[in-house]
Amino acid sequence: MNAFTDNDLVLVSPRYLAGSGSKLADALGPLTHLFHWHHHHDPASGHIGLDSPCGTMFVDFEPTRYDGSWWHVRHHEPYWQAQFSRQTPIEAIAAVTQALPQLLGDKRHADHIPLTPQTIAQSADLNSWTSRAEEGTTVRTSPDGHCVLTHEPSIELTWQIRNSLYEGFDTKWSATFTVDTPEPVVAQFFAHLTSIVPVERTFGEVPFLVRDSASALITPVRSASVNPHTHHAITQADQVYTDRHRRR
Repeated sequence: MNAFTDNDLVLVSPRYLAGSGSKLADALGPLTHLFHWHHHHDPASGHIGLDSPCGTMFVDFEPTRYDGSWWHVRHHEPYWQAQFSRQTPIEAIAAVTQALPQLLGDKRHADHIPLTPQTIAQSADLNSWTSRAEEGTTVRTSPDGHCVLTHEPSIELTWQIRNSLYEGFDTKWSATFTVDTPEPVVAQFFAHLTSIVPVERTFGEVPFLVRDSASALITPVRSASVNPHTHHAITQADQVYTDRHRRR
């Protein structure tokens, strides 16, 4: 059992099991402060909407949506849309939203907000996701089997990513990208989702079923005897070594 309190800061890996996190500003702040996107906020509903200066890109955060699809990114001419549900890790969402100005040709902060050079296939291989192709559909699965990316070019929701820990309600989330979504958008999301670098949460933000799951690694930030990320990496390596020997 973990001996953390809800307010303790922890590092969590893999990222797709860490829950959404609360750093909303990481996804929206750069668009308003660095790129001067127009924005409006409805305090009653919590809805935040952002429009690009050119009027072709829109980002909406709607935490009261009944279907749990809290994030919508839309582009016009050509029309495409990305949607992210409530528990989607904020780091992967922010990787997409922060990169939107570059996709529109605004390169002012490209050195601070780089686009990933990796393709989806390269990110999958680098982080030990398995791949299989069946009847025109490519399926990529995380090492533990909990997160799955499906690419089916013949349907409107061409890219779909689903995650859950044994169908546990608070661990479920999804991300979808429609057919005309530029592949670099999906690659940006996927690279930041599959990275083995842990993400920071308060322990109370970690989905309940994940907290004591053998699939997740949770280590302290403040009480680590060495740098917290170093401590996490060492523990991660020990866990991989132990798992390999168990399977022998």
